[in-house]
Amino acid sequence: MGFIEAIILGLVQGLTEFLPISSSAHLRIVGEFLPSATDPGATFTAITQLGTEAAVVIYFWKDITRIIGRWFRHWRPSEGIPKNDPDVRLGWLVIIGTIPIVLVGFFAQEYIRSVFRNLWLVAIVLIFFGVLLWLADWLGKRTRDMREMSYRDGILVGLAQVLALIPGVSRSGATTSMGLALGYTRPAAARFAFLLAIPAVFGSGLYELYHGITCDPATDVCVEVYGPLETLIATIVAFGVGLGVIAFLMAYISKRSFLPFVIYRLALGGALIVLLSVGAISAL
Repeated sequence: MGFIEAIILGLVQGLTEFLPISSSAHLRIVGEFLPSATDPGATFTAITQLGTEAAVVIYFWKDITRIIGRWFRHWRPSEGIPKNDPDVRLGWLVIIGTIPIVLVGFFAQEYIRSVFRNLWLVAIVLIFFGVLLWLADWLGKRTRDMREMSYRDGILVGLAQVLALIPGVSRSGATTSMGLALGYTRPAAARFAFLLAIPAVFGSGLYELYHGITCDPATDVCVEVYGPLETLIATIVAFGVGLGVIAFLMAYISKRSFLPFVIYRLALGGALIVLLSVGAISAL
């Protein structure tokens, strides 16, 4: 049954990671309805995100290699690439924008693994940040391109990414909402959100992978529902599904609003509150 559950959770991770509906919240919720009826855990969640983030690298490979290449080459005067080159600036923005979530993620491990995964909190933030996404999408000017992003805006989007440590917020939802609020187009806000997530997600996933490998049951708390093989299967499934979802989302938001995702977040948050209120599922 563990392998079937892992495949299901991999599908959920791949389907929800890039949509502004929070993959970590869905893994947390779906885990309650599987035969094991338990939270898959922060380690499992972070490692499976390596699969979906690998899909981001493949989909945005040209953007990533161009930005990295020009960022390194601008240090050589002979290349003639100015410091204010849009790609050089984007490279710096990804670096600077990643710092807040690295610091908070490292020092808030205790809360990330416990308090933040309370389903009451998940339900509330699903609704609250759904409303914020709707307001940002509705009121944002949506006139600016990603290559126009300033250092101030990049830092603000980076700060918004910190909120993604709470299941239910959604990394793409928080960062895209900030981008929309700052006046960027939907594709521009989403594209920068994807690029910004790469170092943070890979860093978190690799850290959790190392933690899972080196965890000593005699001295540490090593409570994981799924073993290495199940986690690997879920990660591979998440990669394949995630690649298709990225293509869908980028095509969708070029012509349509985020309203369907807002409605879904409100409905899911409301349903979760009802289930918790009647005792159908446990908050912890």
